[in-house]
Amino acid sequence: MNKFDDDQYKNKYSEQKFWLKLKTSAQKAGVKVIYAGLLLYYALKSPQVPTKVKGVILGALGYFILPIDIIPDIVPFAGFTDDLGVLLAALSYLAVYIYRDTSIQMRAKAKLAELFGDINDSELLIIDKKIAGKDN
Repeated sequence: MNKFDDDQYKNKYSEQKFWLKLKTSAQKAGVKVIYAGLLLYYALKSPQVPTKVKGVILGALGYFILPIDIIPDIVPFAGFTDDLGVLLAALSYLAVYIYRDTSIQMRAKAKLAELFGDINDSELLIIDKKIAGKDN
C-alpha cells in the first residue's frame, strides 16, 4: 500500500481496541472515517476475503487504532485525515471483495446508523464509488 507499511501496523489491531477507538472517536472522526473502518472490519470477518488481503485490512485498522500517527488524532479538522487516507487505500485494494459481498456494506451502514442515527447517504458516496471502482 502507499505511504505506510501495513506490516508495521498488523500487530496493533485487536477487535477490542477497534471498538474502543470507534466508540471514543466516532463523533470527532466523522461518518466517512467510521464507515471506512466498519467496511474494513466487516470485510475482515468475511470468509470470502482471502487471507493475504486480510493482512492489508489488519494493517489499515492497526494504523487507525494507534493514537500516534502522521497527523495526531487530536489535531482539530485534520486529525483523522491520514487515517481516512490509509483506510481508503486499503478499501481500494480490496474493493472487489466488498463490491461482491453486499452484506459488508449493509452491515457497515446499519452499524453507522446505530452510532450516528440517520445518515445522509451522499456523505458516503465517495467511499461507495471507490468500492464500485468509480472514482469520480
